[in-house]
Amino acid sequence: MSPRVTATEFATLGLDDWRYLSHELRAAFRLSSYAEAGAFASRVAATADRLGHHPSLDIRYPGVLHISTTSHDVHAVTDRDIALARAISELAVGASVVSQPRDVRLVEVGIDAVDIDAIRPFWTALLAYADEPPAVEGDTVRAISDPNGLGPAVWFQQVDPASPAAGLDPAAPQRHKTHLDVWLTHDVAEQRLAAALEAGGRLVSDAGARAFWVLADPEGNEACICTWQDRD
Repeated sequence: MSPRVTATEFATLGLDDWRYLSHELRAAFRLSSYAEAGAFASRVAATADRLGHHPSLDIRYPGVLHISTTSHDVHAVTDRDIALARAISELAVGASVVSQPRDVRLVEVGIDAVDIDAIRPFWTALLAYADEPPAVEGDTVRAISDPNGLGPAVWFQQVDPASPAAGLDPAAPQRHKTHLDVWLTHDVAEQRLAAALEAGGRLVSDAGARAFWVLADPEGNEACICTWQDRD
């Protein structure tokens, strides 16, 4: 099993085309046309075959290739992802490729749960998702993901039954138990935060900044802006 690479360790490696979001590395490369993006994707695929480690590729008009890589066996970034990212960046050198790392993002769905094991099977069945291995063997499975890599990951946040967050007291003010985690590159997070506040949002908490800020829309629906910083 390959050792995990933390976000702080990754930040020292000089892989400027890539950003560490949650448990993945992501990059975006702009090419001169849709066909050129397809051709570059083919070269990336050949490199992945050679290295025996395969990223997710997503081509968007007019010619942007989005790439994400993670080590699914440990649900984390490992040296396999580092080697692949480095090889892909080397492919881009000398080609008509423009790196756009500030454009990458990752969205996850967070669900508050008193009993994670009780509710997780419902969401797994509904979405046709699969369990993600826990960080510690034998621990509660706290996340599920789309085996096809198309839908957002879902993770379950443990809450105390006595907490208002549990929503079990009918006399207590009710709060939403589902929120979005919007993972952004560290160099755009505060700009996005300002834009969300300008658009009518409010800051619920910045106690976790720079790892995350909790925001809410005018009706109380919550979302978090997340970065890799201050997590290790």
